[in-house]
Amino acid sequence: MHFSLNVLPNTRKSFEKIIDNTSLEDLNKIPEGFNNNIIWNIGHIVVTEQLLGNKLSGNSTIVSNDLIEKYRKGTKPEAFVSQEEVDKIKVLLLSTIDNTTENYKNGLYKNYQEYTVSTTGNTLTNIDEALQFILFHEGIHLGIIMSLLKEVKK
Repeated sequence: MHFSLNVLPNTRKSFEKIIDNTSLEDLNKIPEGFNNNIIWNIGHIVVTEQLLGNKLSGNSTIVSNDLIEKYRKGTKPEAFVSQEEVDKIKVLLLSTIDNTTENYKNGLYKNYQEYTVSTTGNTLTNIDEALQFILFHEGIHLGIIMSLLKEVKK
């Protein structure tokens, strides 16, 4: 199996722990100097993985269109996120990776629409490159979340 698919569940468990150990208020807080919050960053990594993996391969996403529109690239927090939505995102953290792993095992990523990522300017041409980028992307957002946590816990 692809190495990234072994690492991603562990990375996602880090995000899950952050949700478990952070109050709903702090998940939603946007500290001075920031333009987003912890829960937006977590929702964003879930949505991005689904778009870069499933959507660009012509497969269905298991994330609702509402969540995609709320957390995709170019969005920002617009309203307080409810506990119900936080719980939904928490479930999606691991269920999306399980889905991607199954799709990978079943060879559902044969067709891939090339996509140039704005972060680095690299063009993703297949699922293996996408998975590598997804890990990098999630690392960026984990770092942002660590900075946000320091600010909201002051």
